[in-house]
Amino acid sequence: MKPIWFAGLHAVESLLRHRPEAVLELFVLDSRAERGEDRLQRLCEQAQAFGLRPQRVARDTLEKHAGPQHQGVAARARPRMPGDEHALLSHLDRLGHDPLLLVLDGVTDPHNLGACLRTADAVGVDGVIVPRRNAAGLTPVACRSAAGAAEAVPYFEVGNLARTLDQLRERGVWIAGTGRDEHSQLLHEFVPAGALAVVMGAEGDGMRRLTRDKCDYLLEIPMVGEVESLNVSVASAVVLYHLARPRLQRD
Repeated sequence: MKPIWFAGLHAVESLLRHRPEAVLELFVLDSRAERGEDRLQRLCEQAQAFGLRPQRVARDTLEKHAGPQHQGVAARARPRMPGDEHALLSHLDRLGHDPLLLVLDGVTDPHNLGACLRTADAVGVDGVIVPRRNAAGLTPVACRSAAGAAEAVPYFEVGNLARTLDQLRERGVWIAGTGRDEHSQLLHEFVPAGALAVVMGAEGDGMRRLTRDKCDYLLEIPMVGEVESLNVSVASAVVLYHLARPRLQRD
């Protein structure tokens, strides 16, 4: 796959921590390197320990490759290869506890994908599952928005999401979708137990009908104001922190 640019301290630090062998070039802003900023200096030292030589460049050079939100550092690297259906099932087999999974059904905005990954990392989600088509993918924008979580969270792209949900159910994973109809229950009234996969629908449209039909539960976020819905990344954070509360309290 064609190399992409990773920009920002969080994203590049995570890249060096998880996949230093993927880094082809590392650029740092010359003016910030001259000031010897501690965090940037530590990043450069970490890169040098892996045999990488940071290149000091002017601001316009850095912005040409990485845009204005670079925080003084950018890396050109091979993109992360997502796991597939087989890798997902093998990953679940290796876990020593009931998994908490996040399923994103057709989230096409890379900013939203990145934000969802960031929340998934924060609450200790055991895997993020997305369809291979009609989804944002791990683009430079998604990786920057994830602030390092794009490298840390187990991430899987599957060809047939409905079939994957069936495979999860066969392994004892309950499927909880998000939405509102006559069968939905309020999120704060739902008591999570055991292995669980949380399905969040696409921006605006929600879950596809076939995906919704695979759900064991349908959870509704209470809304008391005039706003009728939440951005998918905000909704994911609300739902995940509620459902992850038992494991966060144990930890």
